[in-house]
This record gives sequence, C-alpha cells and structure tokens, in this order.
Amino acid sequence: MKTQVISYRYNREQIKPGILHIGVGNFHRAHEEFFTNRLLEDPTQQNWGICGAMLLPGDEYLYKALKKQANEYTLTVCGRDGNDEAYRIGSLVELIWGVEDPEGVITKIADKDIRIITLTITEGGYNIEKASGEFMLDDEKVKHDLQQPHSPVTTFGFIAEGLRRRKAAGNGPVTILSCDNLQHNGNTARKAFTSFIKAQDEELAAWVNENITFPNSMVDRITPATRPDDIIRLNAKNGTDDAAPVYCEDFIQWVIEDNFIAGRPAWENVGAEFTQDVTAYENMKLSLLNASHTLLSYPSFLSGYRKVDDAMHDERIAKFVRTFMDVDITPYVPAPGNTDLELYKQTLIERFGNRSVSDQIARLCFDGLSKFPVYVMPNLIKMIAGHADLTRVAYLIAAYRHYLKFKTDDSGVAFDVAEPWMNADDEKLINSDDAVDFLGLSAFRSTDLKAAGEFVPLYLKMTNAISEQGAMAVLESIL
Repeated sequence: MKTQVISYRYNREQIKPGILHIGVGNFHRAHEEFFTNRLLEDPTQQNWGICGAMLLPGDEYLYKALKKQANEYTLTVCGRDGNDEAYRIGSLVELIWGVEDPEGVITKIADKDIRIITLTITEGGYNIEKASGEFMLDDEKVKHDLQQPHSPVTTFGFIAEGLRRRKAAGNGPVTILSCDNLQHNGNTARKAFTSFIKAQDEELAAWVNENITFPNSMVDRITPATRPDDIIRLNAKNGTDDAAPVYCEDFIQWVIEDNFIAGRPAWENVGAEFTQDVTAYENMKLSLLNASHTLLSYPSFLSGYRKVDDAMHDERIAKFVRTFMDVDITPYVPAPGNTDLELYKQTLIERFGNRSVSDQIARLCFDGLSKFPVYVMPNLIKMIAGHADLTRVAYLIAAYRHYLKFKTDDSGVAFDVAEPWMNADDEKLINSDDAVDFLGLSAFRSTDLKAAGEFVPLYLKMTNAISEQGAMAVLESIL
C-alpha cells in the first residue's frame, strides 16, 4: 500500500529566508528542516525560511538533484509500529553551492535578513585537535584562508568573510547555532570560529565578541544514509519521483539554549525545547542512549549480530540493555525539564529495535577509544564510588578487550577493528596476556581502574569466561 505524502500548507513564494544553513545533509533535512517546515504554516513565522549552503565538491549530486526539484524533497518518517508517514518538505527555499557560487554564500552571510547561521559540518568539521582541544591553525586549507581571506575554501573562511562584510554594511548581529551531534556543540563552534577569526582579523574578532552568540543545542534523530536502492524503494512506496529523498525514525528531539542575539523562530511551538542550560539533557542522552549503544555493541557483535535491530529483537540483549539503564544509569541521571525518564528509556529500547531504520553494529563499535571516556567512564566512576553492582560494566569492558585483542566472534568469524586514535601504548596493553594491563588503556584514563578493588576481580572473571564460553553464554549467566 502506498504511503500518502503529506504536503506543506503555506505559499513558498511568501517565505523569506531568515536562516542560512551550512551543510545540507540528510540529518539536517530530517531534523531542522522538519521542525521549520511545520513552523512555516504559522503566518507570523514566515520570515524564517532556510537558505542552504553547500561548500564541498562532493555536494554536487545532491545540489543538482534538489535544484531540479525547486529544493523540495520527501521525508519518510518510519514508525516503530511499522506505520510510516511521508512529508513533502518546502522549508528549504534557497540553495547555494559554494564551489559554483562562492560569492553567493558570502553575500548571504552578510545579508541583514539572515539572523541565524546553523551548521551540520560533523564533529571533525570544527578542526579541533582532540588531545589539546585547540583549533588547528596549521591545517593547509585553514592556512590558505588566513592568507587569502577574500577567496575562502573552508567554513571558517566563508563565515569570516561574510561577517566582515556584514560588519562593514552595519547589518547587525547574528547567531551561529551548531546542530552537530557533539557535547556542548555551541562552545565547540565558538572555539573554532573565534580562534580562526582572531588569527585572521583582530578588528573583526572584537566585533564578533559583541555581535555573535553561540548557543549549545542537543539534537537526536536516527537518519540513515540514503543509498540508490533506498531511493527506488522510497519512491515506489510514496508514489513519488524524488531524486533526493530522506528517511528517518519517528523519534525527534531538539533542545536549544535560548541565547539568540538577533531573534529566533518559535520552534517550541512545533516540538523543540528551549532551556537556559543544555547540560542535563546532554548528560541524559550520553548516559542512556550513547552508553547503551556502546553496551550492546561489543557483546552483540561478538555474539554474531551485525545489525542493531536484530540484536535488540533478541530478548537476552534487550533485557541486558534495559537492566543497565534502570540499575546502572538511572540513579545517577537526574531527569531534566519535563522529561519522563521511564518513557524516555522505553522509547530508546523501541528505537534501537526499529526495523525500518536499521543501524550497523560495526558503526557503534567504531572508535571505542573516543566513546568510552565520554559515554561510559563518568558514570562508572560514580558507580565505583557508590559501591554499586559493577557486573554489567565489567562484562562490557571484558568484551571490549576480547573484541580488540582476538578479532573473532563466538563462531570464529574474523573481523577488522577500526580505532583511528589507537597509539602504540594502547596496542601494547591490548596485546598483553595479562588482562589487568588492558585497564590502563587511554580510554579509561579518567580513573585508575586497576585500583578499583571491587571492579578488577569481576572484570577478570568476565575476561576468562568470555574466552572459554563465548560472549553470549556469559551474558546469559549475568541475566
């Protein structure tokens, strides 16, 4: 049965762009555009259309596909109950490709009608060095933009040149709002842009200090990449001929610090939430969603599963994850705002098991060295201090060691490990036959796990058991 496409109910010709968005990818089109598309039906909000800016050569296909469709596209929202809804999105009222028209992007940044610049440029796009937390001024493209400010190639160069013209024209302040999925993304954006601008133009840096705000925001919506066969499938399902469709899960969340220097849309009227401090919301997401993803990833992968939804339809894994949420996390995570924590946890279980937006477990296993310090360790430190039951986390860390050291699952199937930040010291600790050495891994540096008296014997027991019996057999014994 075909899904009926729900179209927007506003006249696009009356919509004026008040937002410039840099990085028009699938997540942006399933998230900020979805909220804004709904908001534009309010006649008082029609100065908040979105002008998209794409800056990369690799954006050519999507740019041309969208241009052919007057920048409209379909978004299929995949229900956890198996029922999908499809929407025609009209909020992307303009689109500029910086490779073809760099001047167009710069002019738009300087435009007085643009009062918010939003970003989805990925975590790596902020050019912050992981170890030091400093902006990398020695990057080749950054160096080019510092030396040739009027012909930029980076996001930083484009925004600096646009702001320089904005300042010269007296076009007023603007908010830069990161919508990337990283902790305190506004602070990261501030660090990156102010570091670049200070190195390029001291006078502009002083103006930025007074005229730009960088709110933090927390974003959440699972949005897979759209492969060629997905395009065929979605068009057949929706009765459409869309060269650039997107699909996503039915859950959506956007929590934003209310710090907009030049005004903002009333996104709260369509489901976003404004707050003075996003920290508690980030803590909840990191401790429940991200930590649970890490918890299920290595044991599931070692047990032979390759897709998250398949693993979560195994009652043993679903019970393991839910117990972790209830017993190991909930006592340490205060519910922010009006959040119903029980409902949030139940929704997470359903989201992980959503067959329509299947995720690869290998993606969850990727770069564990960066994930453990942020998702697992802060809570584990509290658990150790509180003499809590450490069984599930000890099992997770033992499974992680087995995954890194032996690179084979319970059935003997070999796999590759992807740890881009692994150093020689880490490799030595992983290869050691003394399992205690593994607890000195860089991922666990925030505390001395070897000195955690209640943790070490449990972990060693789990390590031996996984080697002898396999990951799933040990999981069953825990349950």
